[in-house]
Amino acid sequence: MTHPPATSADRQRWRRYLADERVEGAVYRDLAARRTGEEREILLGLAAAEARHEAHWHTLLGETSTGPTRPDLRTRALAQLARRFGSVWVLALAQRAESRSPYATDPDATPAMAADERIHGEVVRALAERGRRRIAGNLRAAVFGANDGLLSNLALIAGIGATGVSSGIVLFTGLAGLLAGALSMAAGEYISVRSQRELLQASAPDPSASEALADLDVDTNELALVYRARGMSEQAAQEHAALILTRIRAAGHSAALSDTFLTQDESHETIGTAYSAALASFAFFASGALVPVLPYLFGMTGIAAIIIATVLVSTALLCTGATVGILSGAPPLRRAFRQLAIGLVAAAVTYLLGLLFGGHL
Repeated sequence: MTHPPATSADRQRWRRYLADERVEGAVYRDLAARRTGEEREILLGLAAAEARHEAHWHTLLGETSTGPTRPDLRTRALAQLARRFGSVWVLALAQRAESRSPYATDPDATPAMAADERIHGEVVRALAERGRRRIAGNLRAAVFGANDGLLSNLALIAGIGATGVSSGIVLFTGLAGLLAGALSMAAGEYISVRSQRELLQASAPDPSASEALADLDVDTNELALVYRARGMSEQAAQEHAALILTRIRAAGHSAALSDTFLTQDESHETIGTAYSAALASFAFFASGALVPVLPYLFGMTGIAAIIIATVLVSTALLCTGATVGILSGAPPLRRAFRQLAIGLVAAAVTYLLGLLFGGHL
C-alpha cells in the first residue's frame, strides 16, 4: 500500500516532533548527570528511547530534518528547568509531558513509539514518586499552612472590614489572626506528626530482634511466623525464613541481614519530622496570612483595601494550587482555579456577614 506524499504541514509536524525528542532526550541526560546508580541508568535508558524516536522522524524527513522548527514551549521550559534544578519538580513536569504525547493518534508514529511514551510516563511517575515521598511531609505542612493563612485571614479581614470599623482595627485584627493562626497551626502540626511517628514507631520491627537470628532453631523456625504476620503466605514465609537462616549461618553473624527487620523506615521519611513540619506550618501560614494584610500596612482603607487584598490572595492561591498540581502530576490550572474558587467563596460569605452585622453595630 502506497502512502500519499508528505505535505508541508506533515513535514512541519515531523520537524516539531524531532525537535521535541532531541530536547526530551537532553532533559533525561541532564537529570541523569545529577544522579548515580539505578536512577542514573533508568534516566539514560529513557534518553536512549527518545533517541530511537528521534531517528524515526529523522528518517521520514530525510534531508529536510535540519529545518529550523523549535520544540514547543513546554518542552523548552522543561529543558531549562532540568538544567537549573534537576529535582522532583522537573520529573513531575516530565510525567505530564509524557502523558500528553500525540503519538497514539498520529498515523506517522509507530505503535511501538506510542507504547513507549505511555510506559515512559509510568517510569517517570515512579521516579518522581521517590522524590514526592521525601518531601511529602513538609510539603503538606507548607501547602496547608499557606492556604489556611491566605483563606482565613482574607475571610477575617473581609468580614471585619465590611462592618465599617476603622482601618487600624482591621489591621490589628489581621495581625492578631496571623500570629494566633500561625501558632495554632505549628502546635497542631507538631502534635499530629509526633503522634503519627509514635504510632508508626510502635508498629515498626525492633532492630535488636536481629541479634536472636543466629540462635533460632532451624527445625521450628520461628522467623517464618514473623513473615506470615507481615502478610506472606505460609509457604513463602517458610522459604524466605529458611533462606535468611542459611545466609546467617554461612556468614557467621546476623548484622548483614538485620535490614530484614527494618522495612518500615520509609513511612517515617514520608511524614517528615515533627519540628520541621511545625516550623513549615508556622512560616507558611504566617507568609500566607500576611498577604491580605499588606494593603492596610501600606495605608489603604475601605473597600479599596479589601479589593486589593482579594486580588493579592487570588494570585497567591493560583500559585499554590498550580504548584500542588505540578507536583501531584495533575492538571495545574484545574487545581489552581479550584483553590481560587474556594478562597473567593469563603471571602464573599464573611464579607456579606460583615455587611449584615455591621448594620446592627
